[in-house]
Amino acid sequence: MNTKCYGLLLIACLILFSLLMGCNLQEQVAENPPNIIIFFTDDQGYGDLGSFGAEGFETPNLDALAQDGLRLTNFYVPATVCTPSRAGLLTGRYPKRSNLHEAVVYPFSDHGLAPSEYTMAEMLKGAGYSTSIIGKWHLGHQPEYMPLNHGFDSFFGVPYSNDMDNHYYRHNDFQSPPLPLYRDTSIIENGPDQKYLTRRYTEEAVRQIKERSDSPFFLYVAHNMPHLPLHASEEFSGKSELGLYGDVIMELDWSTGEIIRTLKEEGIYDNTLFIFTSDNGPRVGSAGPLRGKKAQTWEGGQRVPGIITWPRKIPANQTVEYVLSTLDLFPTVASLTGATIPENLTLDGIDLSQFLADPATTVIEDRPFLYYARNGKPEAIRMGKWKLHISKSIGWNVKEQGAFEIALYNLKTDISEEKNLAMEFPQVVKKLSDLLRQFDENLTPEDGI
Repeated sequence: MNTKCYGLLLIACLILFSLLMGCNLQEQVAENPPNIIIFFTDDQGYGDLGSFGAEGFETPNLDALAQDGLRLTNFYVPATVCTPSRAGLLTGRYPKRSNLHEAVVYPFSDHGLAPSEYTMAEMLKGAGYSTSIIGKWHLGHQPEYMPLNHGFDSFFGVPYSNDMDNHYYRHNDFQSPPLPLYRDTSIIENGPDQKYLTRRYTEEAVRQIKERSDSPFFLYVAHNMPHLPLHASEEFSGKSELGLYGDVIMELDWSTGEIIRTLKEEGIYDNTLFIFTSDNGPRVGSAGPLRGKKAQTWEGGQRVPGIITWPRKIPANQTVEYVLSTLDLFPTVASLTGATIPENLTLDGIDLSQFLADPATTVIEDRPFLYYARNGKPEAIRMGKWKLHISKSIGWNVKEQGAFEIALYNLKTDISEEKNLAMEFPQVVKKLSDLLRQFDENLTPEDGI
């Protein structure tokens, strides 16, 4: 056999081996699908984690989690505030598609995530998972928008943000009721003591893991903290050098540790896909080296700490610099669990399953990521190393800084968005401006399925 034929035969064998290994992996997942936990904090900044450079407090459990899997340093959410970010996470779609891209749902609001939207919980329930949300929902508190109408089997938590507890809205003369705490569809308490919300959510998560059925589970733990007003239990009050904010983060880290400890005691940690991130940037915490904060389309408003682990399948102690987002979680979870996605469902994320299994050699091509402001309008776009800002509604003082001018930044060398390169690279400005406009025009509100 000549060298050329031998080479072709070797390539054919390698391809066949890869296909067989892929089929074997799918069969393994089908036989023993992973449990899934999404641990979602509220307003926790990029720099509010030990493994992301936090100072003044420690997060040993989350840091250990990062060592067990992937630490995502270019991880984004599709909005700068709560409601649209949560919609994007659960649907895998830019919030504009769900018509939830402007501001947030308030206690006086009568809208929410439409029943036609197809959520991650619905998808996993269809794949045989038990599904539960513990904590903050914030996608509509009218009955038709609540969690049990979006694929969740159970709900223990509150329908919106903790600062809406008994709040008076002067602009429309609306007095919000005491914050309601739900068990499924029933209010079991009004105005719960917020010092104990983190602990109560954690205890509920631990209980559900211990009392689980034989089916795999999806547990969405959406903590209220560190959204203002800040609260920590007595055990953590005064524990950090940073004051109450540090105390709150340390209690959230404890919560992570309790859940992981329970998973290990139950012998299911290795086969649990654990995802940690925040719904947007900080209001009072730290964005680390990033510019801006919550409600702003600077990096600090939408780039958040991200950790993904699955000890059985994902290699440990890897730092990932690719641009990824919570929009990618929906198709990825579908692939990893063998769940079915409706053919007519438009998704904006990509399937990362192959990448998670082999992050060292798998290449993710550059793709556009849009930054939508709190007013629902697109203000920036990222493509590869470049980020272009075309306008600024929040995070720019016109009186002090003058009218906002188009700004281009190289995020690979300028993570803090300090040096505007728009004048030096006009061709990049035009390319990204056109791409932003075209992308936004094609991204129209539509039903989920």
